Amino acid sequence: MDSERLQPPPLTLLDRYRGQGFLALYTTTVTVSGGEAAHGRASGVARSDDGNLILELRLPAAMGGPGSGTNPEQLFAAGYAACFHGALSLLAQRAQVDTTRATVAVEVSFGRDPVDGGYALIAEIRVRMPGVERRQAEELVRNTERLCPYAKMARGGIHSIVSVID
Repeated sequence: MDSERLQPPPLTLLDRYRGQGFLALYTTTVTVSGGEAAHGRASGVARSDDGNLILELRLPAAMGGPGSGTNPEQLFAAGYAACFHGALSLLAQRAQVDTTRATVAVEVSFGRDPVDGGYALIAEIRVRMPGVERRQAEELVRNTERLCPYAKMARGGIHSIVSVID
């Protein structure tokens, strides 16, 4: 067992990048197979390339499934909340604001899209910062929205490449 205490990332992550193109700092791949129902959302298994994530996906009860496993909306909400909280913590540390009791809750709703008749996601982010003056908390959250990659993706889209491979 590793006896080292977990540490937050360095404030140097807040340094501005001035390169010409996207500079990947970390890349991961998660592969989903269809499972028993041959449907990734209903009975899939998600596995990360490093083996640290292996979980069964299940359709939520609200959508006609058993609800007995994790679903994509929960995974997205977890990623969004973790990223937002991390960005908020870095900005608060730089501003010397104590946010050790801060929480970020992300509510993700999957539903019908009136624009194209298909489906869409809506995310609501709720930030609590006990002990931080409201004006300062609001400023930190505004700045976090500009820094957090999930917030940027939700606001402006994501560069996505879809391909079929052999």
